[in-house]
Amino acid sequence: MKKCSYKPKGVCSRQIDFEIDDGIVRNVRFTGGCNGNLQGIGRLVEGMKADEVIQKLEGVNCNGKGTSCPDQLAQALKAYK
Repeated sequence: MKKCSYKPKGVCSRQIDFEIDDGIVRNVRFTGGCNGNLQGIGRLVEGMKADEVIQKLEGVNCNGKGTSCPDQLAQALKAYK
């Protein structure tokens, strides 16, 4: 199991911590941002394949920022694949 940490860019959250176990996403935790929504995202992606999470979340836009916390999670997973 690989523990990963990522500093998101252009969003309210300040850090994303997660684990990848044989291509499976585990224990996603966001620091900062919309706590309830980000807990929900973490629970929804728990146990999913990283490629599937990337496919579903990449490109989600928050208020015209060009990115979002879900998109930043996809970028984090791409960086650590």
